[in-house]
Amino acid sequence: MSQSHPRISKAVIPAAGLGTRFLPATKATPKEMLPVVDKPAIQYVVEEAVAAGLDDVLMVTGRNKRPLEDHFDRNYELESALEKKGDGERLAKVQESSDLATMHYVRQGDPKGLGHAVLCAAPHVGDEPFAVLLGDDLIDPRDPLLQRMIEVQQEHGGSVVALMEVAPEQIHLYGSAAIEATTDADVVRLSGLVEKPSREEAPSHYAIIGRYVLDPAVFDVLSKTEPGRGGEIQLTDALQQLATDATLGGPVHGVIFQGRRYDTGDRGDYLRAIVRLACEREDLGPDFRTWLQRFVTEEMQQR
Repeated sequence: MSQSHPRISKAVIPAAGLGTRFLPATKATPKEMLPVVDKPAIQYVVEEAVAAGLDDVLMVTGRNKRPLEDHFDRNYELESALEKKGDGERLAKVQESSDLATMHYVRQGDPKGLGHAVLCAAPHVGDEPFAVLLGDDLIDPRDPLLQRMIEVQQEHGGSVVALMEVAPEQIHLYGSAAIEATTDADVVRLSGLVEKPSREEAPSHYAIIGRYVLDPAVFDVLSKTEPGRGGEIQLTDALQQLATDATLGGPVHGVIFQGRRYDTGDRGDYLRAIVRLACEREDLGPDFRTWLQRFVTEEMQQR
């Protein structure tokens, strides 16, 4: 029998990273503001949270992240200029980001890792389950991963992570999960987690990707979690404790995701994400696909 658990309404988006893989572009521009076609990556993430019914969004930021706040705020001068020009289409796009959700911001003073960033959200979240969305992973809106994770959390309680099967040679880039089957084909129970293991040490090829639905008990565990890999407080280490000791805050389940994911944390995957999304746009796709096909054909002929 399914149990009743508190409704989830809050999303936390850690956005305090330095974006060193995208230097020099991120020297003065937050990596979350890099455009994916014509929207910054962070807007796709907020839109995903809102689509899942989470209209209260806390962004955990750091130094030089003011453009994130400005993007989700009103820009009266720009709006007035567009209105005077009669450019209703661009005016609507500008206003869209400021009307998406109720936005809140908190600074992560020291870059102590993802676990510490999540812990910074404790005063805002309080004693209720919440979602965490990482900005490097963009999930296609046609594949409602977060909604499914919320459903699983509402049924089982505890915490839920998103899992995706990756090639063995890539598992060292992710947290890896030891899993046990459940009666639902896309849901597993986690019996252990390891942060960025070697190929030989990985308990499975199922990687934790950047979506979590967490029980508030994680805050107490994080407050006592020692720095782990990289000298940082790892969220994976806290979830390992929750997975192996249900008395701390319920079980940890995983939703196996087989949909469309765009990884913008890597330069090559960032470019591929732009091409994929541009090809699928009704306003850009037809002409862009024609050009792309011609470009690839010409490149192949020259080799």
